[in-house]
Amino acid sequence: MNDDFPSSKLERGKIFAKTGLKVGTNYAKRYLKKSMGQKESKEEGRQFHTDNARQVFNEFTKLRGTALKIAQSLSMDEGVLPGEFAEVMSEAQYSVPPINKALARSIIKKELGDYPEALFSHFEPEAIAAASIGQVHEARLHDGQKVAVKIQYPNVRNTIHSDMAMAKSLVKRLAKRGANLDDYFDEVEATLMEETDYRQEGEYIEYFHRRFFGESVVTPRWIKDLSSRKVLTMTFVEGKHLKELLETDPSRQQRNHFGQLLWNFFHDQVEQRNFIHADTHPGNFFFRDDGRLGVIDFGCVKKFDEEFTQNYMQLLPMHLEGDEEAIRDLYTRLDIIKANPDNPEKEEEFFQFCKNYGNTFARPYMKDNFDFGNPSFKRRINHYARKMPIMNEPRGDKNFIYSTKVHMGLYSILMKLQARIDTRRSKEITQKVLGEMENDPAI
Repeated sequence: MNDDFPSSKLERGKIFAKTGLKVGTNYAKRYLKKSMGQKESKEEGRQFHTDNARQVFNEFTKLRGTALKIAQSLSMDEGVLPGEFAEVMSEAQYSVPPINKALARSIIKKELGDYPEALFSHFEPEAIAAASIGQVHEARLHDGQKVAVKIQYPNVRNTIHSDMAMAKSLVKRLAKRGANLDDYFDEVEATLMEETDYRQEGEYIEYFHRRFFGESVVTPRWIKDLSSRKVLTMTFVEGKHLKELLETDPSRQQRNHFGQLLWNFFHDQVEQRNFIHADTHPGNFFFRDDGRLGVIDFGCVKKFDEEFTQNYMQLLPMHLEGDEEAIRDLYTRLDIIKANPDNPEKEEEFFQFCKNYGNTFARPYMKDNFDFGNPSFKRRINHYARKMPIMNEPRGDKNFIYSTKVHMGLYSILMKLQARIDTRRSKEITQKVLGEMENDPAI
């Protein structure tokens, strides 16, 4: 297989092992220095974590696939690893070296039956984007239509499980002491298995296109005849990434406008009680010159069951009302707290922490308008994310973990935009959906 892409389990295992040895040695040296009484300044500590994060990211970039998906997830979870890791790992959202042109060309031939120059009137050999499990090329159909062609890296699906086991061992060395990451890794593994089927992603693309056609959201169309399980062709969505938009120093009006579109996009999906675009990292959104919001990457789409949805949505009005006992009951149903804990005192401390975190999370809904540029809100969100108590067992079912990450991803983008949002309709949607569910005899 090509030198720039280790696709066999043996090759990938060697890279994981080398990375683990490097990082493990670094931590051992640091521990030895501390045990000998050498003090470490805050700046030295930050630099230590940054250097280790850079080593891990560089090796994960070579592996792509599972390793990079983990990096991408970790960049959105500041409470799992030291903050410096999240900052470095966030690069997985934007820039990853592509595989070479010959390998990309051969994958298309194998999957679609011919080389790209025969299938398209033009095919750009240089990838315009590369991410965890695939890279994207710009092309044109024979009728002139501009398209994006996503090519999956070789052998990704077959190495997911073995990669996950090795990555879990490495990340556990870096995680905050006592953190139980088993559910976290199970979630990433299940997501990756879904995302490696590009035909399923094509079906989701069509669903979202039908749902948002004619609105202020632009989604691609699936070109089914030029797609397979490992190659996905879709119409091209233009626009700037968040990072590019912010570099233009957008006006207050632009920030508010695009922030409102993001907010509405999320809550419109809630209103439908159907599929949710569950990958809210910044690389999946484009801010367009025509004022519309571009949305891509439908590999990670979720549909939550009705019982969970009802419990989760009831959290908002209960937090707004400050009904502690109702919040406690919902947290128990969502498996966030235990009804009969081994350590009641510690469980109560955990409940109070989660309740206060939830109150902060609910703040945007407390008034008709909310300013995500408010520095005190960002400080509070970051405080709770980083100070989350470590329990001896995972808390919250997988639906809760995923829905919270989607919500947190939305908040993260809005805080970077410093957008001011009108929240009135979103509160109406919450009440409407809860009313519909309460009157639904099937629930």
